[in-house]
Amino acid sequence: QVQLVESGGGLVQPGGSLRLSCAASGTFFGINTMSWYRQTPGKQRELVASSITGGSTNYADSVKGRFTISRDNAKKTVYLQMNSLQYEDTAVYYCNADILGTSYRFYNYWGQGTQVTVSL
Repeated sequence: QVQLVESGGGLVQPGGSLRLSCAASGTFFGINTMSWYRQTPGKQRELVASSITGGSTNYADSVKGRFTISRDNAKKTVYLQMNSLQYEDTAVYYCNADILGTSYRFYNYWGQGTQVTVSL
């Protein structure tokens, strides 16, 4: 069974930094896109950043220049380095990945979410 397990959330002051991690586990052949989304109460989940196999990345305008997505393919892990955090970054952050299963089909998976709170 494939799972995405996130870690690294928490409470941070405005201007501070956090690094989120998301590790994929289980039996599968590979991972294509790995992404981070976030969601606040009453709002739709929004894409924060994506990392495509091969090195391409993209970011939401609201986080460009502050957040960096990276991945370690050997560890099957994607990271989100968040700097200069703002109150507006407070949300539950979710990891998402397109994973090539043992049936040679891609399936989309979500992590359980990790809370990031920016507050004094």
